Amino acid sequence: MTKKNIGQVLALYPCPVIVVGAMVDGKPTWTLAAHAGTVAHSHLMVSLVKAHYINRGIRENKKLSFNVVDESWLKQADRMGTVSGNKTDKSEAFAWTMGENGAPLINDAKVSIECEADGNYELENFDNFICKILATYADEGVLNEQGKINYHTFKPVLFEFPTYEYFVTGEKAGNCGRMNQE
Repeated sequence: MTKKNIGQVLALYPCPVIVVGAMVDGKPTWTLAAHAGTVAHSHLMVSLVKAHYINRGIRENKKLSFNVVDESWLKQADRMGTVSGNKTDKSEAFAWTMGENGAPLINDAKVSIECEADGNYELENFDNFICKILATYADEGVLNEQGKINYHTFKPVLFEFPTYEYFVTGEKAGNCGRMNQE
């Protein structure tokens, strides 16, 4: 098999779609993000263009939420990526609840993760917030008998960058760490 060099392309897609929430001037604001991921077992990272309105709230308050998108509210989530908080008040875009640690959580999100920004790695006009997980909230309907998120039931939406398409997580492909035993 011959591989072709296709340049400096972001090829770690698709990625989970999230709506980031933070407080700015006492009101919640929201932005759609797909440049997010796990940094360690205790931290997440979200990369946001520096000009985003929400970044000010994250810098000032250090509190933010990662609201994981599923198909049930994808249309509303998608809108948060096309409307600028610098021009439009997005505080009433979602019904929300304040998390125990001071970050706004979207009620329709079946999984929300409340975080505290530990640091910011600034790179190429992006704020890359490193976020310590403070609490994870999950709708009981997506939990299994052990109280863990059941991804057979909860199917997060994924975003594919080159085509700007959304996908839904699919079928099980195997068991981690046991593939050679099966």
